[in-house]
Amino acid sequence: MAFFKRVQKKINNLWYPQSITVGKAVTTDQIADQLSTLSTVTRGDTYAVIKNLGTVLANYMAQGRTVKIDGIGTFYYTASSTKRGVQKIEDVSASQITSVRVRYIPEVRRNSSRQVITRSMVDSNIFWEEWGDGTHDETNDSNNGNAGSSAGTEDGSSDGGVIDDNPLE
Repeated sequence: MAFFKRVQKKINNLWYPQSITVGKAVTTDQIADQLSTLSTVTRGDTYAVIKNLGTVLANYMAQGRTVKIDGIGTFYYTASSTKRGVQKIEDVSASQITSVRVRYIPEVRRNSSRQVITRSMVDSNIFWEEWGDGTHDETNDSNNGNAGSSAGTEDGSSDGGVIDDNPLE
């Protein structure tokens, strides 16, 4: 079950559902426990692999490679540069790069018409339930103290928010 809350966007004063996360983040230990239950690998071995995955991904991406993990998706680096471009091609240099980000594209499956039919890690049978009792702030377009809350875009899409209470506890 996934949760949403009602938010009003300041840009157009319209209301939208915004996905939220609840409770504390799932830990590496919890993931290792579940993976070991689903496979023949021990919890300790699974934990060790997960802990080293970031280092392995970073090493490959630092070599200029993308990393594709079946069932998950593709990871790659992007670089941001200073806002000051240069006039001549020969003046372009790595010293203009100011930051690096890791980008992620979920794995997709397409039908014969090349239409996306599934995305990795997105359950096709998500049941959405409104968080709480349905009450909401009239201008809930800001963080309101919830880490990860996002105001979203004009069309109502957003990255979601975080609520620190778990309704299942």
